[in-house]
Amino acid sequence: MLNTDKMIVVGDKVLIKPEENMKKTGSGLYLPPNVREKEQVHAGYVIKVGPGYPVASPGEDDEPWKETKSTKYIPLQAQEGDYALYLKKDAVDLEIDGEKMVIVPQHGILLLLRDEGLFE
Repeated sequence: MLNTDKMIVVGDKVLIKPEENMKKTGSGLYLPPNVREKEQVHAGYVIKVGPGYPVASPGEDDEPWKETKSTKYIPLQAQEGDYALYLKKDAVDLEIDGEKMVIVPQHGILLLLRDEGLFE
């Protein structure tokens, strides 16, 4: 099992565990054959999410010599456990503890499926 406690995903990046068989998602989403053949779009589960886009504090421009105590972020739409469709060209492949993973910036994610009972 992958231990993500010590991992820190930076900025607008998302750590995804790619799914090997992508014909149909668990929620019933089908990928067209031409997409699978060209392998432009891949899918997987979101494992870890970065903090988001950093936002400057209102006082930073007025007094740049002062240290900021904390950085504020605009959070990402992706959440841990989401099923994501992402562009392969934007993904960075890596292997962690023998498991294949990819890091994808939020702009490379096309669709998120979240099973929270929103459509019941």
